[in-house]
Amino acid sequence: MLRRRTVGDVMTEEVVTLRPDAPFQEVAALLDANDIVAAPVVDDDGVPVGVVSASDVLRHETGMPDPQGQDEDDEHAWGKARARTAGALMSSPVFTARADWTIPRAARELRRRHVKQLPVVGDDGLLTGIVTRSDLLDAFIRSDDEIRGEIEQDILGRILGLDEGTVAVEVRDGVVTLRGHVPEPRLVPVVVGLCQGVDGVVAVDAHLAAARAG
Repeated sequence: MLRRRTVGDVMTEEVVTLRPDAPFQEVAALLDANDIVAAPVVDDDGVPVGVVSASDVLRHETGMPDPQGQDEDDEHAWGKARARTAGALMSSPVFTARADWTIPRAARELRRRHVKQLPVVGDDGLLTGIVTRSDLLDAFIRSDDEIRGEIEQDILGRILGLDEGTVAVEVRDGVVTLRGHVPEPRLVPVVVGLCQGVDGVVAVDAHLAAARAG
């Protein structure tokens, strides 16, 4: 079957982390020095226990629960504004991903949780990486040549076993156009479905007919 790219393929493995007792100044300096918007907070075993974001730092710097003043009645937000350590500043519980998740599953989880990144953990719960929105977007931003090559080699060749040249593939701005013949009518929706499942494909325009028995 066609292998779909996973979180493990796009995540960052070298993760900048914080300890719960890290002082506020260290938190701010670490985010700034590494040009990142958030960092996981891990315990002594390396298990994620929370995440500190740039917005958390802004709450502290302004002395307000929300820089725009929208959370004035939120006691938890006020606590973050007064926090002195990463443990007090962080958002918890932490939502995590797994390396074997598909890209769409991770994207749905980011949207559902209203977060911009997810720490990735293994079976033991230990941190193995971090995946961000931009990582997931990069998975879909592929050149037309990459997409055409995957369709020709993996789908038409390796999976369906069609002879080279049986189906012509054109890709423009992620839109796939297929022209040619397949051995039998039932393969037409199969080819279209497999092509639609290729990362980076926007749409599939199929002009396929079943080859006449001869």
